Amino acid sequence: MKRLFKDRNDGYLIKHKDPILRAIPYIMPRRYDAQVYFSDTLTLNKSDETIKALRKEGHRIIFLHVVLAAMLRTMVDYPKANRFVKGRKVYARKKISYSFAIKKEMDLDAPETVLKLDFEPHETLLDVVKKVNDAIADNKSKNTKNKADKAAKILNYLPGFLFRFTVGLVNFLDNHRLMPKFLVNASPFHTSAFVTDLGSIGIQPVYHHIYDFGTTSFFAAFGTKRRQVLVNGDHTFRKEKQMDIKIVVDERICDGYYFARVIKRVIQYIEKPEQLLEPPKEYPKDNEIR
Repeated sequence: MKRLFKDRNDGYLIKHKDPILRAIPYIMPRRYDAQVYFSDTLTLNKSDETIKALRKEGHRIIFLHVVLAAMLRTMVDYPKANRFVKGRKVYARKKISYSFAIKKEMDLDAPETVLKLDFEPHETLLDVVKKVNDAIADNKSKNTKNKADKAAKILNYLPGFLFRFTVGLVNFLDNHRLMPKFLVNASPFHTSAFVTDLGSIGIQPVYHHIYDFGTTSFFAAFGTKRRQVLVNGDHTFRKEKQMDIKIVVDERICDGYYFARVIKRVIQYIEKPEQLLEPPKEYPKDNEIR
């Protein structure tokens, strides 16, 4: 698609058909003004079966891969979920990307780094597994520095007043469609969503704020698994493995009904990830791109 003057290097300008949606970014100019919180409980019996079966085939898969693949497929199915607001304008993101933090080692003093990975719409669960595992392996070494690490290290040398000025300048450029492409690529805050696996450190999920810096519109957190005894309709009992998931979204990018469909679809894919082993059959387009 050809870039127009009002587009950004990472997004296409949206022209809302609903005038109320166009007005919302002016009424709520900050991302933290527009945060909406979703919470649900996942049933993991089938996803655990899929993970175990793929591990037997030699794939190094964990639950994080399933969540990322489910979000990827959902944003393919519902492209308006991959939008962002900047400078009071709504844009359709050109790429699907996800950011997540990893510890170099499971130690209190070990350094942490944030990875941002771009994904292609046709990629399957196994494609996601390979891409994520390769990126984690490349960044596990204490001496390895990715683009985000290098940018943070340079900024860390600045005195406080210059640090504040630099961040303010970057925000100004970002709000006026002047953000250099190399900065967008390096920033983990310019991403479709942040995802955090709190189960890996043994705690329940939290509602995590979405950053006003950058362009992310989603933050998903999931925690530890638990076994639950549930009552069937005939008064018999069954055991289910469950997990809570919490998602914070920027409500300005689309309407509530669309958001509800998006959240439901993510949960459906997580609970039945075998659907993600094949590429999508359709690739819908955002019909409000100018």
